[in-house]
Amino acid sequence: MNAFLLHLKRLDWTLITSALLLFGIGLLSIYSSSLGRGDFSNFQKQLIFGALGLVLMFGLSFFNWRAFRDDPYFILTLYFIGILALLGLFFFAPEVRGVRRWYQLGFISVDPAEFLKVILVILFAKYFSTKHIEMYRIRHILLSGLYVVLPSVLLFFQPDLGSVLIFFGLWIGILLISGIRTRHFLILALCGILAFVFAWNFLMLDYQKARILSFLQPRDPLGSAWSQNQSKIAIGSGGIFGKGFGAGSQTQFGFLPEPHTDFIFAAIAEEFGLAGVMVLLSLFLTLFWKTAKIALDATSNFPRLFAAGFALVLISKTFINIGMNIGIFPIVGIPLPLVSYGGSSLTATFIGLGILQSIKAN
Repeated sequence: MNAFLLHLKRLDWTLITSALLLFGIGLLSIYSSSLGRGDFSNFQKQLIFGALGLVLMFGLSFFNWRAFRDDPYFILTLYFIGILALLGLFFFAPEVRGVRRWYQLGFISVDPAEFLKVILVILFAKYFSTKHIEMYRIRHILLSGLYVVLPSVLLFFQPDLGSVLIFFGLWIGILLISGIRTRHFLILALCGILAFVFAWNFLMLDYQKARILSFLQPRDPLGSAWSQNQSKIAIGSGGIFGKGFGAGSQTQFGFLPEPHTDFIFAAIAEEFGLAGVMVLLSLFLTLFWKTAKIALDATSNFPRLFAAGFALVLISKTFINIGMNIGIFPIVGIPLPLVSYGGSSLTATFIGLGILQSIKAN
């Protein structure tokens, strides 16, 4: 019992509290958006996944993180299971609005890409923790890039461009933290530009191009630009203190698309106003800072790189989602961490937080 209490004392309770409050705000908004439809199944499922995520987070906090560092075969096994899960989507996942992103298991949907994000953070932490002094060797950059390219190709053709962005952002971020040479970074940037040009001309679908064009030049207010226009209206109409819980016209009357997932930030801004947004952003900043603090306090490379990589995933997902809502990014289907409805994203985030707590406590 004493060891158990001592372990709990070592946990970062500020990090845990900020995560729980973000989850609570998300639950409140999901319940509100369910009022207009009279269907509370999303709220109920989010509660279930939240409970599962909390159990996993506290369970993993007792797990010794060194097992990930010391067993590369275990990490690679997880990685290839993730790749097989992505490949299986093309054959076994139902098509929903033109994409195959989720396995349907009874009343729940599972998105393997969300769990693969955490697996990639572990894999990169392991790889670069032993290779950081050899970052001048181009082969380490190329080999690590293969771990990203393989799932990204599968995700691109689902299509899931948002996760592709997160994967490459994580890879580039870890390379920068590990000390990549400026010349190599500029070469990667040029390759990225060339890859985008090729994808635009030969691979991207018309609706994907339309989303990007509508973001750059919103000329179709009733078509491709509809979602972001409604999001901006919802955010702007919230004012300082919002319209009140369950009283947002854009959210309740169906003008705001996907108010429980992609555009939950706009739904929160409409009903709770600038005050609610400031609370939300303060909690995210606390979450980011405490995650970065674990990286800064780490005494070896693996925990430092894991915490930094997980922070990169959280920050990029938050930045892209809010950017989608306010119109500075095209719509790419990235959930707001801990807030948006989605069992896979929520559970994967709590798993990452559990590994962070293991690093903090052990």
